[in-house]
Amino acid sequence: MKPEKTVADPRIRRHTFSWSRFVIVFAILILLAFGQSFMLVNYFDSNIIPPELVNPLILYWAVVAALFSLFTTISIRRRYEKPMRHMGEITKRVSEGDFTARLEVCHAEDKLDYLDVMFLDFNKMVEELASIEILKNDFVSNVSHEIKTPLAVIQNYITLMQNPDLTAGQRKEYADTVFQASEQLTSLVSNILRLSKLENQSIMPLPQSYDVCRQLADCVMNLADRMEAKGLEFTADIEEKAYVLADENMMEIVWNNLLMNAVKFTEPGGKITLTQTTMGGDVWVSVSDSGCGMDEQTLRHIFDRFYQGDTSHSQEGYGLGLAMVAKIIDLSRGTIKVSSTQGKGSVFSVCLKRGC
Repeated sequence: MKPEKTVADPRIRRHTFSWSRFVIVFAILILLAFGQSFMLVNYFDSNIIPPELVNPLILYWAVVAALFSLFTTISIRRRYEKPMRHMGEITKRVSEGDFTARLEVCHAEDKLDYLDVMFLDFNKMVEELASIEILKNDFVSNVSHEIKTPLAVIQNYITLMQNPDLTAGQRKEYADTVFQASEQLTSLVSNILRLSKLENQSIMPLPQSYDVCRQLADCVMNLADRMEAKGLEFTADIEEKAYVLADENMMEIVWNNLLMNAVKFTEPGGKITLTQTTMGGDVWVSVSDSGCGMDEQTLRHIFDRFYQGDTSHSQEGYGLGLAMVAKIIDLSRGTIKVSSTQGKGSVFSVCLKRGC
């Protein structure tokens, strides 16, 4: 596919063919001609060239210089100026927000040159910009929707509370609902700000060696009431002590999110298992549940912001927890793996560097 025909940019002040190039080439050729004549003067009589041939010789070299300049101009224009002009047009379209614009390479895949590689890299950059733009738009849309929900609850119940005929019990019930909605709104905004800072690396982990087993036990204790309320069977298989090299405060967010999700997505009477093992220079922590599990599509997007595979639990979170978990573990130079079978449960496994 040939590049589209492009129009000259009025900002361009210098073109491929240059009179200064012609003059330089002409001067070089004249000097070469004179140099050659000086070398041959001992073998030929310089008087054999009639004076009337001097001007035609100069004209001859001028034509040679013009042809040489024209040849280089056509070569440069065909090989570089035309593709670069096309790239300028595509760049302008991208700068105006058209992320569908792409550059066509000039050669086959097995004959790529530097210009072709630059075009391929440019196309890849535009694709990344397009995906970032989509993510940004989705993020704004999701944030607007999620903020609107608790705000609507607050507005509706405050309107109801203005009724003078309400009983004290009703007024307290409405006030509690408003308080819960405001807490949800505060939690949402806090998580958005925290995730934004993590992604922009405004806050960075401060790795230190600490006992992760103690931290895991504390997180489990904080959720003990919720697990008991749902009648969940909890099993822990952890070492007495295991030190990891990570930011203790940030890792608390990770364990709380993983354990909270296990509680949330496990049906009453189900089972949750916490496992911790040390293998060489790594410490592995796994949280498994017997909940609803996930399909392939959910697994592909599980760490995306605002993504919720199971909409039946959408009122219990905003889909930001696992996005924060993934970012924290990435900044901590750890890894997280997920395995899941729909209807049978999920397993989240985190690997961190061993501390001392």
